[in-house]
Amino acid sequence: QQQQQPRRARGLLAAQCQRGLFQEVFPAQSAEEQLPGLLEPGRPPLTAYCGFDPTADSLHVGHLLPVMGLLHFQRAGHNVIAVVGGATARLGDPSGRERAREAPSAERVREQARGLWAGLERLFGNHRELFWGRQSCQARLRSPEGMSLAEFLYPALQAYDFLHLQRHYGCRVQLGGADQMGNIMSGYELVTKMTGTDVFGITVPLITSTTGDKLGKTAGNAVWLNRDKTSPFELYQFFVRQQDNVVEKYLKLFTFLPLEEIDHIMEMHAKEPEKWGPQKRLAAEVTKLVHGREGLESAKRCTKALYYSSVEALEAMSDQELQELFRQAPSAELMLEPGMNVLDLCRKANAIPDGPSGYQKITDGGVSVNGIRVTDPETVLILGQHILKNGVSLLRIGKKNYYIIKWLQL
Repeated sequence: QQQQQPRRARGLLAAQCQRGLFQEVFPAQSAEEQLPGLLEPGRPPLTAYCGFDPTADSLHVGHLLPVMGLLHFQRAGHNVIAVVGGATARLGDPSGRERAREAPSAERVREQARGLWAGLERLFGNHRELFWGRQSCQARLRSPEGMSLAEFLYPALQAYDFLHLQRHYGCRVQLGGADQMGNIMSGYELVTKMTGTDVFGITVPLITSTTGDKLGKTAGNAVWLNRDKTSPFELYQFFVRQQDNVVEKYLKLFTFLPLEEIDHIMEMHAKEPEKWGPQKRLAAEVTKLVHGREGLESAKRCTKALYYSSVEALEAMSDQELQELFRQAPSAELMLEPGMNVLDLCRKANAIPDGPSGYQKITDGGVSVNGIRVTDPETVLILGQHILKNGVSLLRIGKKNYYIIKWLQL
């Protein structure tokens, strides 16, 4: 996927180092002497690339910073290439691993590559529409598992990617996560020896969980960039829940907001921390980049419906949003019968037990319909109150147990 845009920004290297997005730039001496000049406006555009292994059928949050690096190059008017690597995916990258990854079949790799390709196209498209108007090998060799020949060859294949892209596309910069330093160094050495061209590597930080684990598929904590796996609401909430000690850093890494605006957001947060202003802005910017305007609006509707008991938001939700918001919630399709009350509803939905204990659950205030607590089991269901205009009722039992009711033939 190759993209080119008009030149705009000045001081790309300094700006992204200041934001913390570009963590290491090497080789240090030639990068310091040559790269700022090569990136200056008025010079021919450079070509930078980043590789993505299709080890799953979707990008996840751990991929966002390398993508952000490519987007910043593109915004500054340079050419960028995203490589989805089938061969490297079958070998397995040893970086940051103690155990070998199970080799997937060729067909599975092709299918997963299509998923990554679609995700990259969506990210670049949303950006265009909305925002522009070697240590790893040593560690594995020392581990009890050792390293397979396939894994040992992984850096060689990635290095050949760099050589091929340099020869055919004039690519002189490779981006990757901080754990890719060894692989990028292999590419740098191969390209400089084979072509004599000065090339450069840039790493971006790794995003880790609160326990320090790298966010990704293998760690089992992936936040996906595919709506079928992680809804816009879930992605939005992931970033809204970030703590104060990382939110300023994440605003610099995951958004295109000017540093002055980020400073202002943090100043307002110091005065009104209860509003969670930086977290909400971070969540909005990332969700909009990943899922577009419609995805952001969907996330906001779901947030209002779930956390603010907004009947208006609940009425405006589509069937898809309801399923995404309450992925694990049981659902039922019911016929509205004359005189049907809240007790009937709860029992038909199998939400409460039969007998006195179910009745008492309601009288104790443990049942809500569309965010409204009901304490009288004999309360008759009313259209527009207990049954929304979209033919849906959201039944909550206790604090966390939700049931989605779809009414037939209203």
